Parts: sequence; C-alpha cells; structure tokens
Amino acid sequence: MVENDNITRSMELEKPSKPTLLVVDDIPENIDVLVASLRDEYSIKVALNGARALTIAQKSPRPDLILLDVMMPEMDGYEVCRRLKADPVTANIPVIFVTAKHDISDEERGFSLGAADYIIKPISPPLVRARIRNQIALYDQNRQLMEKVRERTKALQESQLRIIHHLGRAVEYRDNETGAHVVRMSYISKYIAERCVDDKEWIERLFHAAPMHDLGKIGIADKILLKPGKLDSEEWEQMKRHTQFGAEILSVDGDPLLEMARTIALTHHERWDGKGYPAGLKGEEIPLEGRIVALADVIDALLSNRPYKRAWNIEQTFEYVKGQAGRHFDPTLTDIAYDLIIKISELRNQYPDE
Repeated sequence: MVENDNITRSMELEKPSKPTLLVVDDIPENIDVLVASLRDEYSIKVALNGARALTIAQKSPRPDLILLDVMMPEMDGYEVCRRLKADPVTANIPVIFVTAKHDISDEERGFSLGAADYIIKPISPPLVRARIRNQIALYDQNRQLMEKVRERTKALQESQLRIIHHLGRAVEYRDNETGAHVVRMSYISKYIAERCVDDKEWIERLFHAAPMHDLGKIGIADKILLKPGKLDSEEWEQMKRHTQFGAEILSVDGDPLLEMARTIALTHHERWDGKGYPAGLKGEEIPLEGRIVALADVIDALLSNRPYKRAWNIEQTFEYVKGQAGRHFDPTLTDIAYDLIIKISELRNQYPDE
C-alpha cells in the first residue's frame, strides 16, 4: 500500500527516459491500483491531497500528465485542476480526472476547467493506459509545435530588429554621419536606462527603438541636410521638422517598439529647461525615453568627428554635458552618464567609425 508521496521515488530513478505521471488520490488503495497498472511504462509520482499535488506539479522535472481524483477533502480535484490551469508553469500539463462521479454535469464541469479526459471508476487498466498514451502523444506534439512557433517568432523578431537597425544606419549615412553612431548611442541609451529603470523589457525596447531617433531626416531636403555651412533661420526651421516627420513615419501602429520609437523621434530634441523643440516640453514633461536618447545622442556626437567639427575627448565631452545638467539634460541622467565614462569610452573601440 502507498503511504506517502515518497514511496515511489525509487521508481522515478530507474528509467528517467520514461514519461512521468502524477497520481493524485486521498485513498492509498486507489493509488496502488493505478501504480500497479502503469509502473512498467511510466515513472510515477503520487500525492495524497490537492495541496501536495500542486507543489509536485510545479517542481522540475514536471509531470507529463496528471491523474486526478475529484472527491478529496479540503481541496477537491476541480479546485486542483482550476489552480493548475491558472498557473502558466502547469497550465499545459494534461489532466485526466479519475473518479466515481459519473453524472454528465460532473464531466462537463471537469472539461470546462480544462481537463483533457474523464475516466470513471472502477478503472479498466487497458483503457487507462490507452487514454494516457493518447494524451501524452498529443502533449508531446503540442510541445513540439509550440517550440517551432517560438523559434519562428524569434527569427521574425530578429529579422525585424535587423531591418530597424539598418534603417537607422541608412539615415545616419545620409546625414554625413557614420552607421556606428546609431549603434553606440543605442548602447549608451541602454547603459543609462539600466541604472534608472527596473523593467528589462522596457530597456530592451529602448535599445532597439533608439536607432530610429532621426528617421524623420528622410523628409529633409538634401540642400538643407547636406549643407556644409551654418543653416539660416528658415533652413533651421525646416531642419527642426525632422522630429515631426519621424513621428509621422512611425505613427501609431499598436506595436510597443514602434510606439516608443515614435516618442523618441518626436521628443529627443526637447530640453530640460523647456527651450527645445518641437513642443517646448520641460523637465519630466519630456518622456523618459526621449530624455535618455537626447543625452546619449549628444554624448556620442561630441565624441565623433563631423564635417563641421573634430571629435572631442572624453573629458571635454563630459565637462560640457555636466555644464548642461538642468539646462539641456535631465540632471539625474547626467550624473548616471558620468558614472558610465569608462563603459562609454570602451564603445569607441568596440564600434569605431569606418
């Protein structure tokens, strides 16, 4: 007779390649019957109550299938099934109810909670084995399909990100800047964000959205964009419109990455003191992603050669940046960037101008 859920652990170690079943029943004799019928084909874990079943199901390696009694004290099988399906860790594990309850309404309730099958006691061992084999085969098939979907989704996302980065680099080349600039300023943006934001997904989104900050320059006439000398007032007003052009190109799409890219394109020339453009936003009115990219963009631009200037060294760059804290830049972000001098310097070696 099975007395507790440790009694069959030795069976689990014999053939680890076997699929694992979790048998849940508050009556040890019922567990014995199932174990005797299934031990040759499966590694078996057992639980005498619902709470223990939930604990076992969450531990790795998780069971490939759960045989679950309905009528148990404290937590019945229906509640166990509901909790299993509500937990992302265990939601996909197939559950077969094994119970003496045989009304149609009982079966309907079980299926509505996400059960894969419903077996009536007293059990027929050949029937139980056949049902289990079918459900495990379906479970394995679904896992393989989900893995393929994950792989294809990852490949698609990586392809989209490559397109985004190439698009950002194309804009920089047109603006007489190097493609390496967008790579470096994206990393600087990421480094700063990591010091002030806890959301890893947000940080990663910022990293991939930053290269599109100047996308709107596509809409600026070559005679202005490529002019070697200083722009006159009319030309400067036209140049400033690249922020709005970028926002229009990246207009509301529903995709979080493009939404952030739109915000960055529109706000990366706003200033902390409110003297920026296009909207004259001030302080924290400027979205955080816009404030971060504004700082990262200027830092790398100052460190780079341009047709109109030679590259500044790191000391000159950060002397200027600190002097602009509270004026052009968010002072908190400026302090963070100052602490990142070494990492920012190393980027010049990792991603040099061509």
